[in-house]
Amino acid sequence: MSKPPKVKCCVSKTRCKRCPIRMLKEGTLPDGYGVKKRRLVRIGADGTVVPVEKKDKKSKKSKKGKKAQNKKNQGKKAKKHALAA
Repeated sequence: MSKPPKVKCCVSKTRCKRCPIRMLKEGTLPDGYGVKKRRLVRIGADGTVVPVEKKDKKSKKSKKGKKAQNKKNQGKKAKKHALAA
């Protein structure tokens, strides 16, 4: 099985192999999928159109790092505020 289509078209003049627009034109787009405004959408059994969301690849570690960074920034802001007052 080939790779699934991209979620969003890259608007390249020469279409890539996973471009949803190219796959739609050639008829190789998987069943239940369509393209609307250069984005891949899932078409339900009743004809409803649901946008396909990109999977989040971020790990939990990166979130912990941001929380620690925010705490440091809050401390700096408090010190700055105390000095200004």
